[in-house]
Amino acid sequence: MIYGYARCSTNETKQDITRQTRELKSMGVTENNIYFEYESGTKADREQLKRLMDKVESGDTIVATEVSRITRSTKQLCEIIEFAKTNKIKLILGNFVVDCSKDLDPMTEGMLKMMGVFSELERNIISQRVKSGMANAKAKGSIVGRPRTSIKDIPVNVIKAYELLKNGKINKTECARMCDISRPSLDKYINIIKEQIR
Repeated sequence: MIYGYARCSTNETKQDITRQTRELKSMGVTENNIYFEYESGTKADREQLKRLMDKVESGDTIVATEVSRITRSTKQLCEIIEFAKTNKIKLILGNFVVDCSKDLDPMTEGMLKMMGVFSELERNIISQRVKSGMANAKAKGSIVGRPRTSIKDIPVNVIKAYELLKNGKINKTECARMCDISRPSLDKYINIIKEQIR
């Protein structure tokens, strides 16, 4: 069986994963066999990657569009290679094929690990640039990060429903349903309202 793994660092509203999906399909993976993840490539305990590793059996193939999609951690890449060798799994990472269903030659393994080192290095350079840019913006007096939500940003229907909640006429679940928002969003708005009326 051929399984695909597609990953972006942020959620589907911020990063488009369709290019990876299209490329995985062109490499022979059916869409229902693609595991989609929206997590950092450095995170060790990614849910969908774990599900994929639990699913594959000897002789199966795992496909990703490049090494950096499956991980940006050299340590984790080494663990994935060992997993593939132990379980006789084939890895296809972009144009790089690592067939662990038979003995893996040292040159191929070394090349793959080197690609992992470069992937981690690239991620660390990007992270360093972002931190440097944020520090520079702060030094110039710019506001970094999301602007703070104020009471005027809260939808009117939430403020009206809050009055019913405060008077005990509805509970939080009913309030969230009335306003068509999630409970965490409601709690955030309630905290803002309470701060403003202190």
